[in-house]
Amino acid sequence: MTERPRLVVTRRLPAAVEAALAERFEVQCDPDDRPLSAAALRRAVASADALLPTVTDRLDAEVFAEATGRCRVIANFGVGVNHIDLAAAGRAGCIVTNTPDVLTDDTADLALLLMLAVLRGASAGERRLRAGAWDGWGPTRDLGRRLSGKTLGIVGFGRIGQAVARRAMHGFGMRVLAWSRRRPTADTLDGVIWVGDLDALLPAVDVLSLHTPGGATTRHLLDSRRLALLPAHAVLVNTARGDVVDEGALVEALAAGRLAGAGLDVYEREPVVNAGLLTREDVVLLPHLGSATVESRVAMGMRALENLVAVFDGRAPRDRVA
Repeated sequence: MTERPRLVVTRRLPAAVEAALAERFEVQCDPDDRPLSAAALRRAVASADALLPTVTDRLDAEVFAEATGRCRVIANFGVGVNHIDLAAAGRAGCIVTNTPDVLTDDTADLALLLMLAVLRGASAGERRLRAGAWDGWGPTRDLGRRLSGKTLGIVGFGRIGQAVARRAMHGFGMRVLAWSRRRPTADTLDGVIWVGDLDALLPAVDVLSLHTPGGATTRHLLDSRRLALLPAHAVLVNTARGDVVDEGALVEALAAGRLAGAGLDVYEREPVVNAGLLTREDVVLLPHLGSATVESRVAMGMRALENLVAVFDGRAPRDRVA
């Protein structure tokens, strides 16, 4: 019987995915379900036929320094690959794939959840109720602001940004402005107003939602200068990558009243969250829940499996990024 390829999976995956992987590969899973150390990743790249990492695994050039040529594919569990040194992977002979499409709707839903939660003060209200500090309804108590009819700015108009735009326009009657590094086609915009200059978009919005990829070109895209361009009544939502926002500058803007609130699902130094954010009642914080539904996580795993099988069957993987 032909020996099955050895696959290292860095985190525990849904049971259905692990079972499907085990049918085709000799699978080594991390029983602790914690991000692997650099040393463990180096060993995996040197001794396994394939690696299935997640966003919590940093695969820099050092990880590939001891590559033996055995590892043929890095099948990333997720869309973003800014945690992988693609050039180093290529030099080591590793194909890199990702899992697009399958998490779009759930991440877009979460962005709208954060907008509503911030504008309506949902998290602060729930905390007050659970603490026994709520003593009943009153006409002027717990007043938030409505989302319907507001102007939404979308930064990064890929699949998720477009899905957010559709929800905002058709579900909430919002006016939607968009900016990204590449102008989308006219049919993709479909009612969205394209703004070619990010600095021109920022002063015009009530809500800003970030959906741009991570990496060196977008690190601190929202820095102190750009945060100052937002209206004082605006709220910022980030379900993209944590380092797109300068968290220190965000804390300063909130403390100075130059921004009305923020809803964050991602952070600059995950899992560490800036202490200045943790104490603010005008900030809603979620633990990176963007794709955290059973449906998305199973679909992501199956898409990674599809890419792995393609490589070992000698076919071009569907989602090759490098």
